[in-house]
Amino acid sequence: MSDSLNPSQALWPAGFSSAPIILLVDDEPNVLSSLRRLLRPCGYTVLTAGSGAEALDTLTTQAVDLIVSDMRMPGMSGDQLLAQVRNRWPDTMRLLLTGYAEVSSAISAINEGGIYRYISKPWDDEELIRILHQGLELCGLQREKARLEALTLSQNEALRELNITLEDKVRQRTEELQIANQEILLAMEKLKKTFFTSVQVLSNLIEMRAPTLAGHSRRVADIARRIAEKMGVGTELQHEILLAGLLHDIGKIGYPDALFGKPLNKMTGEEAGLARKHPINGAAALMSMPDLRGVAELIRSHHERWDGQGFPDALAGDKIPLGARILALANDYDGAQIGTITTKQMSVDEAKAYVLEGRKFRYDPDVADAFGQLVGRMARQPVLERRLSGAELEAGMVLSRDLYSPDGMLLLATEYVLDDLLIHQIREYESSFGKHLVVCVHA
Repeated sequence: MSDSLNPSQALWPAGFSSAPIILLVDDEPNVLSSLRRLLRPCGYTVLTAGSGAEALDTLTTQAVDLIVSDMRMPGMSGDQLLAQVRNRWPDTMRLLLTGYAEVSSAISAINEGGIYRYISKPWDDEELIRILHQGLELCGLQREKARLEALTLSQNEALRELNITLEDKVRQRTEELQIANQEILLAMEKLKKTFFTSVQVLSNLIEMRAPTLAGHSRRVADIARRIAEKMGVGTELQHEILLAGLLHDIGKIGYPDALFGKPLNKMTGEEAGLARKHPINGAAALMSMPDLRGVAELIRSHHERWDGQGFPDALAGDKIPLGARILALANDYDGAQIGTITTKQMSVDEAKAYVLEGRKFRYDPDVADAFGQLVGRMARQPVLERRLSGAELEAGMVLSRDLYSPDGMLLLATEYVLDDLLIHQIREYESSFGKHLVVCVHA
């Protein structure tokens, strides 16, 4: 049996979005009627049962928020009923109606049935309503607590899954970025090699005009780089010195053929005037390339002398850029051996002596000292290599030496990695000239 009341007639306890459901259990119908009348204004849904067995049947089919049971009932006492309710429907709030003579039974109900409160007969109406309202409030709070705990658990699980997803996404994105970064680095490395090859091609344009200069720029660049490294020069300046060594004679591109390889002291006045302009012309040729401005400065000053008797600006001492001071010595050392300093081609020892004699007036003493310590170790170390023709080459092989044409023109630099296209070009070159190239690769 139940009484459903209009929810607008009463204020439900916190935590309830619909009318709380109360089950009243007593074997006396007049007690049930009295309690139902008392609770009618409260807006609760009130169910009644005349015995413990009937109450259990009701609970089996109907969710109940709070149960109020009389202690003394035939068949099943109130404490026995509430003990079963505790075991089977632990979320249902439990109250006990008991007389003054039933205190020991009430204690048993508290222990066995886990009741919230017990109410003494005869009860005070206001006190009874207050106790029921407090019990329902506690029920609502427990229900809200359980809801929040479930929500927190659900959110934590969702957050855990989100973290796993985010970690996977971050890991995937990191891998993608690493791959992209690696591709960029490879592209940059390829671009650097292409740029360096372009510089070598420019250097070759001069050497193609004069067989005596074949390999000169390459050797000057290598010697200058070693001296710079010996002196502890920074990596960036070492790179500029290397490039300047390869391009230091680019200003001679417009020379008459008769001037190539001719010592300065053997030139006519007009020829010498033209020769003295080649550092200026070389620097000007690189003017439009911002990345080579430092290189252009070294090229302009590579014929200056420590004592101020050089050209084109008659700079002296520390006024001459360090890279140009290094380049000047390296240029003269190789030039002495190929006959561009004097008409005689000097031996290695003679060229070394010539350079060291110029310490303090032609060359920076510190540069000359570094050269003196280094020159004895400039002999090539034995390299394990194979000497092959174009037909024997395979992609992935690495040059162990510079590759020159039969006329002495540099084709490819040491440590260049061969690919199928380059190998095809080498074979075409051999076919065009009817000669096999000797290509040295690392064994």
